[in-house]
Amino acid sequence: MTISPKILIIDDEPDNFDVIDTLLDNQGYELSYVNNGKQALELLEYFQPDVILLDVMMPEMNGIEFCKKFKSNSHWKHIPVIIVTALSSKEDLSQCLLAGADDFISKPINGLELRSRMRSMLRIKQQYDALQETLYLREDLSNMIVHDLRNPLTAIIMSAEILRITDYSPERQEKKTSQIITNAQKLQSMIDSLLIMAKLDSGKMTLQCTDTDIFDICSAAITDIELTITKKNIVLITKLPQPGITVSLDATLFRRVIDNLLSNAIKFTPEKSQISIFADYTPAGKFIIQIGDSGPGVKEELREVIFTKYEVGNLITGAYQIGLGLAFCKMVVEAHDGYIKVEENYPTGAIFIVEI
Repeated sequence: MTISPKILIIDDEPDNFDVIDTLLDNQGYELSYVNNGKQALELLEYFQPDVILLDVMMPEMNGIEFCKKFKSNSHWKHIPVIIVTALSSKEDLSQCLLAGADDFISKPINGLELRSRMRSMLRIKQQYDALQETLYLREDLSNMIVHDLRNPLTAIIMSAEILRITDYSPERQEKKTSQIITNAQKLQSMIDSLLIMAKLDSGKMTLQCTDTDIFDICSAAITDIELTITKKNIVLITKLPQPGITVSLDATLFRRVIDNLLSNAIKFTPEKSQISIFADYTPAGKFIIQIGDSGPGVKEELREVIFTKYEVGNLITGAYQIGLGLAFCKMVVEAHDGYIKVEENYPTGAIFIVEI
């Protein structure tokens, strides 16, 4: 849904508003009107326009006084102000600009000039909004990365500290050492994923494609999770193609995709339930892999969001931070000109589908 730009007109003459309303008719703007600067400052406490059209000559608080006060407020100063003035001397116009006005237009107002300047100021406002959104997204991403990296790092520190202060038997020392190595490998994997995603984003990543047997790559991934699913008492259902058929892809990256999807399936599947991995080739020479779980599933409105590295989704069971795993999967799959999606897995859970 397109949101109409909001224009606030501040002028003590209602007739001037009627003129502007007529000149901006059919431009798709939402026009609001107040007749003095004090009233505008009160309105701005709960309403923020995209552009302000401000008359200079007003009683109580003239346009220059209003502009100085308005532009000194950090919450408002990014909003463009066009001063409408009958003044024409260079000194007067200089005063308007020194007060913080972004542009000015002379009376009597020319419709073509007004519309052109309005589009120019809206473009500036939209660029500012886009920049702010990018900054917010980067902040969210930084927080997400810190969250994802903190857990394995904390486990490493705690295990190392326990080994330092505790007189463990060789068997328990071996267990703690294994935990440290496992979590260090998780950290390494996350860092590698971030570097790969940065290269994919910048277009600097070159896929190392080789003829790859989907049976082999899926079988190797299944072997690596056997101990984990056994501990959680999860049943794994598999249906793989016959070995010996190959497709061209970057086997290292695609193996990481399968590992991420299987890891998520195990994570969200309760004990004594099941996960599944089905793979097959299509008549067009492509292949499809489906990895299903028995977890809470993914709400329909979140089925696109969860693949975005800047987003936080909510599963049925409550708040759930997506992390970078699914975003990584999407970027790798799309780099292979494929697609990834998630659907409902009847009777419960989610099923992730990859086609390349």
